Amino acid sequence: MTPEPVPSLEVGDAVHDNVRDRFGRVMGHEGPYLQIRPLAGGREWDADPGHLRLLTQDELLRALVAEANARSRQGI
Repeated sequence: MTPEPVPSLEVGDAVHDNVRDRFGRVMGHEGPYLQIRPLAGGREWDADPGHLRLLTQDELLRALVAEANARSRQGI
């Protein structure tokens, strides 16, 4: 069985990291890894492109609303 082709990810794409179960945006690449930053900002992490998938518009909206709600509960 051949693996599914990984879609080409570009800087700015919103993705889900299946290994870390985190959402973020592609910020760049270093060697074979992509640098991902949380949607609300913060520290980047390296991710294997084979473990990332593009977010749908619905998923992106839900993730952004969830982060905004979490910030409001913390009083930020």
